[in-house]
Order: sequence, then structure tokens, then C-alpha cells
Amino acid sequence: MSAVIHLQALGLTEYEARAYTALLALGRAVPARVARQAGIPRPKIYETLERLEGRGLAAKVGQNPLEYAPLSAREYLARSRRSFDDRLAALDRDLSRLAPDPAPEAVYHLNGEAAIRSLAEDLILNARRVVYMAGDASLADKLERLTPRGVELFRADLSGLPDIAAGGQVAFLLARDNEAALIGHFIEEGIPGEAHGVHTHNPVVIHLIEGYIQLAAKKNG
Repeated sequence: MSAVIHLQALGLTEYEARAYTALLALGRAVPARVARQAGIPRPKIYETLERLEGRGLAAKVGQNPLEYAPLSAREYLARSRRSFDDRLAALDRDLSRLAPDPAPEAVYHLNGEAAIRSLAEDLILNARRVVYMAGDASLADKLERLTPRGVELFRADLSGLPDIAAGGQVAFLLARDNEAALIGHFIEEGIPGEAHGVHTHNPVVIHLIEGYIQLAAKKNG
């Protein structure tokens, strides 16, 4: 069950996650029934339900017989989200102290298709104002679907323009918010070699990519 997997990712044990989803399905129940529903050994169900109670996910609603009921999943998700945001903020502060932001002129090399695609998705998901994108159609289609609402998207086809990739390679260009850019070269099927690219915050390179994509849009529009 996917809910069990997601709950485990938030810190619950497998038994806790299974017991909680069982309680959500049952509404309220005696421990033995929760154990059957969740597939948990009966000797383990009492301590599991007590841990859920300690986490604020379950509550005793009767003593004779002893019954448990689930507490709000939304409240738990809200607490988890706040906790996760706090951890991210603390991590951001700690990492900032360990290393400064990349120098604007720095250019970072990317090796492999997975690295290029992963960074492209990160750039799109972090976009706030505007995205320029051109090249490899399959990746561009996916990224267009991921573009946050309200972000202006300029997309173009590179056909008819001077090649910016060697033979047997497919170029991909992406620039975000005038702050970051990616140039990727994918390898066509049957051609030896590995996909490669670069990532930069260099404003000159970003401006060149945006201008090239604008030119492509006008030429092929």
C-alpha cells in the first residue's frame, strides 16, 4: 500500500504505518481487529497502538472493551510539513556557513543523461518568473508540464539554426529567471558516447541562451 510506504518515509515504523492505515479504514476498533486488518502479530499490536498514541495519531476511546480511533491525518501531515520545513531551513543555514554560493562565473560540467535531466527538472520546479527552453522535444514536453503556474514560458524549436551540437547529438537549452542556465547534449540512439552538458549562473551565458531561444522562436514561429 503506497500510504504505508509514504508514512514510513515520514518516520513511522512499518507496523505503525500499517496500524494507522487500518485504523483509518476501521474508524475505531479493538486492538485485535486492528491487528487482523493490518496484518500485525497480536503480541505487537498493543505497543504499536501505544506508540501511535504517543505520536498523536491515535487515541483510546473506550476501556471496556479497549478501543482505539485514528486522529486527524491532516493534522499529522501539517505537523510533518512544518517539521520538514524547519529541518530544511536549518540545513540551508548550516550549508550556507559551510560553503558560499557558487561564483557567478563558474561553469559546472554534467556527465550522463540522468544528471542533465535531473538538473533540468530542478531548474524548472524552482522557476519563479520566466523560463526559456529549446531543443530535445521529449524533455521539453515533460518540463513544460512541470512548469509552475504563473511562470512565463518561452519554448522554441532549434531547427533551421546553426548547429550547437556535434553530429549524432541533440542539443537542449534552458534558462531560468535570468539566474541559471543549462546546456545539454544528448546522444542519439545507436551513436557511441555519453550525454554531457554544463550548468552555470554566469549572466553572460544566460543572456546568450535567452537570446538564442528568442531568435529560434522568431525564425520558426
